[in-house]
Amino acid sequence: MVFDIIIIGAGAAGLMCAIEAGKRGRSVLVIEHAEKIGKKILISGGGRCNFTNINTSPQNFISKNPHFCKSALARYTPGNFISLVEKHKINYHEKKLGQLFCDNSANDIINMLQSECDNYGVKIIVNCNVAKVTKDNAFRIETNQGEFSSDSLVIATGGISIPQMGATDFGYKTAKQFGLKLTDIKPGLVPLSFKNLKAGWKFSELSGISVDSIVSCNNISFRENILFTHKGLSGPAILQISNYWNRGDSITINLLPDRNFGEILIKNKSSRIMLDNFLSGHLPKRFSGKFCEMYFPAKQLYKLNETVFPVIAQKLHKWELRPNGTEGYAKAEVTCGGIDTDEISSKTMECKKVKGLYFIGEALDVTGWLGGYNFQWAWASGFAAGQYV
Repeated sequence: MVFDIIIIGAGAAGLMCAIEAGKRGRSVLVIEHAEKIGKKILISGGGRCNFTNINTSPQNFISKNPHFCKSALARYTPGNFISLVEKHKINYHEKKLGQLFCDNSANDIINMLQSECDNYGVKIIVNCNVAKVTKDNAFRIETNQGEFSSDSLVIATGGISIPQMGATDFGYKTAKQFGLKLTDIKPGLVPLSFKNLKAGWKFSELSGISVDSIVSCNNISFRENILFTHKGLSGPAILQISNYWNRGDSITINLLPDRNFGEILIKNKSSRIMLDNFLSGHLPKRFSGKFCEMYFPAKQLYKLNETVFPVIAQKLHKWELRPNGTEGYAKAEVTCGGIDTDEISSKTMECKKVKGLYFIGEALDVTGWLGGYNFQWAWASGFAAGQYV
């Protein structure tokens, strides 16, 4: 079967590209190895799909080339996707920090994308595994459901995070097959681990407790909750900082971002309250008890020497920890790194070395922050390619 365009991967980027190409009257086939389209869309945002972020800007993305994402993001904005959502009468809300979610279910987004594909004659085949990709005058795709050919081939297969959802390294293998460079990859938006065989994670008993904090690493900071786990730390602030953390780095946590705990201690220096009980007025009780057990004497405030007040404050405002790793691709929401953007046109998403070969979405070395940014990159890169395939 011959098509103008074959897109491998029926996720956010692939489906957006298919819709835009279909609008131009191109014959489009989307191949998906899973049993249904958009599986990662369905689980995103707790099942409600954090489909974009109204604050999206190039500064919300990490790449070896920070300028690469600018063109696509400028041509397809959150407002453009919101218009599509509203056209399909999908109710949505802003949760926080510009994050938009469906009121009902992520299925609304899937149904919208399917409807748009149907409107423009896009053919989608699921349960279709690609065995081989070759190119002579056209691209030839050998699959378990037959052989297909096209003038243009779009790879929209994402990264390798969440392999249990079917993620594979197909995009990276295809890039290498055609002689493209890849940057280093690592798990992104992922919990950090502190557990080791010798000592274990000293705060594992606090699993489930969350604290509003500022987390910093490598000259960038995020303020949101941290969440204690059996293995280490998770929560939005930790997931965000994980994209910037490299093995061997420390992270610094400000547990009391809106207060000067040194001054608070001085004002209460005559109090007979125990330090851990006093701290529990500002932080969760179980955490306060464990934190004091680990670092400070079990004394009443009036019995503490004032010279220790700055030490206590410093520990709370600049708690330094050195993770020993992450929880890996199984728990990572994205893959940092990927196909080197030097190989790709930022205008068209076409490979500079191989005419007609395009890469979009997470497979590229463009990684967004937590909170709808990666979806916006998927829509924008898919839209950009869709104008040219």
